Amino acid sequence: MDSPKMNNMMRSRLFFISVFLQLSAIAMAQQVYNVIDFGAKGNGKVLDSNAIQKAIDQCYKDGGGTVLVPEGTYLSATIQLKDHVNLHLEKGAHIIGSTDYKVYRNLDPFTDGLGIDVGRALLVAVDAKDISLTGEGCIDGRGKELKEVHIATDKRPESKRWGLRPFLLRFVRCQQVRVKGITLRNSASWTSHYCQCSDLTIDSVMIRSKGVAHNDGIDIDGCQRVKISHCDIISGDDALCFKTTSSKAPCRDIEVRDMTLKSNQAGIKFGTESMAPFEHIRVHNCYIYDTRNGGIKLFSVDGASLRDVVISDVIMNEVRTPMLFRLGARLSVFRKNVDKQQPIGCFENVTIKNVSAVAADEAQLTPPSGILITGIPGHYITGLTLENIHIRLLGTGTDEDAKSVVPEAVDQYPEVKTFGPKIPAYGVWARHVKGLTLRNVSFDLKNPDQRPMILCEDGDINVY
Repeated sequence: MDSPKMNNMMRSRLFFISVFLQLSAIAMAQQVYNVIDFGAKGNGKVLDSNAIQKAIDQCYKDGGGTVLVPEGTYLSATIQLKDHVNLHLEKGAHIIGSTDYKVYRNLDPFTDGLGIDVGRALLVAVDAKDISLTGEGCIDGRGKELKEVHIATDKRPESKRWGLRPFLLRFVRCQQVRVKGITLRNSASWTSHYCQCSDLTIDSVMIRSKGVAHNDGIDIDGCQRVKISHCDIISGDDALCFKTTSSKAPCRDIEVRDMTLKSNQAGIKFGTESMAPFEHIRVHNCYIYDTRNGGIKLFSVDGASLRDVVISDVIMNEVRTPMLFRLGARLSVFRKNVDKQQPIGCFENVTIKNVSAVAADEAQLTPPSGILITGIPGHYITGLTLENIHIRLLGTGTDEDAKSVVPEAVDQYPEVKTFGPKIPAYGVWARHVKGLTLRNVSFDLKNPDQRPMILCEDGDINVY
């Protein structure tokens, strides 16, 4: 039988071993790898991506830590982030993309909603875990300059060639991802794409990316357990966009709060790519301004179930067409070799509440309308609730405008202009809906409008 003394000695040894292991793990996590020590020049002239990659690789090999990018300008091609690595950009540190589009790698190709093969990136991580991008520095893709170089040598139509241009930031199938404090500028394509990631936190990120087509701000593509907060986005394309480009990867368990969003397209958008479900998503306390193609747009057109979504406490100012909700049957496939076409999806149990909006006088629709809601024949948007909504509109609709017939466009790319140029109601136009509830929804007109405030075609609506 073991003596009490021996038991005490064993417990003491186990305790010290545990403490040693914990301290070793802490020390490992605190290891810092300065990219200058790996050959980076930081002068904006010499390509530094190999040196940065060496620092990341060594940090990964040693079990993790921080790769430090000090003040300076670092010219770069593709950089790959790896397990347990925090890439930290100090204040005054700028990673700038090479203008040679051929130096960027595509580690996970896919097809976007317009049918273009895409996926190259400046900063990329694939199948990584416990990764971070932090600091007060900036990553700048120099999108306009890269485009000029690109089109000088690639003479195909723009719709065919733009997919060769790199995203700025792209994380694919990664776990435990944190992006905090960083500034992202001037992407040559989508600014940040988080694809099939889990346990993702994005906080206090500034995005200034416009001037090149497809400059989305934040794209959340088939991710679970996501928190996004305190971001300030000005983007050429959709500012905050949820996508599902794989039928096996839903967007689920997501919370977004305290966002400032400006876009040449939409402020908040679900889709267009929409194969897998959008479920259990909450978006609240957002300011959306100066958007040119929609404030809030929710789409299921490729088979997705869009349900249990709540968007609340939103202020919109100078927004073209404040809201558009669409269930359709485009039924595109984005990963041609590994996925297949899905059946028509559903759009149910969505709530939009506590929204105050000033619609832009100049809009895609002439005259402007506030809210468009449409399913397709035989497939209804169900259980949509709009509550405490107030929208200020230009007005000016005529009796003739009230007779407008809106195209079904069952399999078309869903956009506001798809259903224009005229809508036969100025406030809410709804079609193919069941259980639509309007509670304390009001509209303020700058000018008289002869169209009805609310019009429902093929559906039922409850107004309170």
